[in-house]
Amino acid sequence: MTTVDPTSVNQALDLISRGADEILPRDDLQAKLSLGRPLRIKAGFDPTAPDLHLGHTVLINKLRQFQDLGHEVIFLIGDFTGLIGDPTGKNATRQPLTETQLRENAETYASQVFKILDREKTRVEYNSRWMNALSPQDFVRLAAKLTVARMLERDDFSKRFQSEQPISIHEFLYPLMQGYDSVALEADVELGGTDQRFNLLMGRELQRDAGQDPQVVLMMPILEGLDGEKKMSKSLGNYVGLNDAPGEMYGKLMGISDALMWRYFDLLSLKSNDEIAALKADVASEQMSPNQAKAELARELITRFHDAEAAERASRSAGNKFKAGEIPDEMPEAAVACDAEGSVPLAILVRESGLAKSASEARGFITQGAVRIDGELEQDPAYRVQRGETHVFQCGKKRFVRVTVTDQ
Repeated sequence: MTTVDPTSVNQALDLISRGADEILPRDDLQAKLSLGRPLRIKAGFDPTAPDLHLGHTVLINKLRQFQDLGHEVIFLIGDFTGLIGDPTGKNATRQPLTETQLRENAETYASQVFKILDREKTRVEYNSRWMNALSPQDFVRLAAKLTVARMLERDDFSKRFQSEQPISIHEFLYPLMQGYDSVALEADVELGGTDQRFNLLMGRELQRDAGQDPQVVLMMPILEGLDGEKKMSKSLGNYVGLNDAPGEMYGKLMGISDALMWRYFDLLSLKSNDEIAALKADVASEQMSPNQAKAELARELITRFHDAEAAERASRSAGNKFKAGEIPDEMPEAAVACDAEGSVPLAILVRESGLAKSASEARGFITQGAVRIDGELEQDPAYRVQRGETHVFQCGKKRFVRVTVTDQ
């Protein structure tokens, strides 16, 4: 049996644990890392939407870390389970997608995830390969593994049942299907979000029943959006899309709070623990400003999803606005509620954030060229800032405030 250096195992465990919400059981992961063979690391994605944002990449980044440590990464596309639709966190039965929609979405997933994963080292699987091979008898035997009472332990199902919201029988199959994927792949580790706990643990139960060594469950947190509060979501407008233009990505990331910046470093950066610790030390000692650290994060992410040249262009064109000393590191923060259209006119925002005493004064400041958004001059009082967006607003030379547009 291969002898594994305990130091290297501990270093790998530290890297894998970074940003993780929970590892079940942690001792089992340490034992598996000590086996001296590549582990099979599984993460499943139902292709229910065509585009990905940074929130989706939290799991994919962790897969890349496993990949860099020499383990086998299995990127599982749930083209079969996608026909059911994951009921996790839903208060109503999901509208099923067609096979054509799932196939088209799966193709866009693949093109985006390989901006993070090493294509040559990634095993792509589709769970229809083994699910379509199951007979009706197999499905009956699988369904017999779980009781309705146990299924209703799930918080989302329990709430729907108590509020008399419909629960379709096929939704009960979803956790079993996800668990069976782990059996079919003989997974050593499965990754998922914290909202996937029930489904992930189902894999351990079914593997144990099949005589396999149960997988370790690694749960990653749900990434906060640019507002630092609600989860990143396109519908909330607080997201950074993988296909966003480089300049747009740069501007969004430079507008996040300092606390959120470190959260993003932990969950989105591929830098080592030592590199991130060094950045934190430089900021704490004032050898580097928080804005300079944000610029480094922005360049890393733009390089990953576009290329180094695009990151440099975005840094030159937009980054000049954020040079140390030009925009202060410390400033007041404010929240301004959006209107029924899901946005707020600039003149209203300037007044509500305290940069002007009245709407008429705010309009005067704007039309006279005294107001900037993230360093960019804006002279239209009717310009609308969207819900979920966070920006630095400047009035005159020395008055700054970081404003987040919130729900009504």
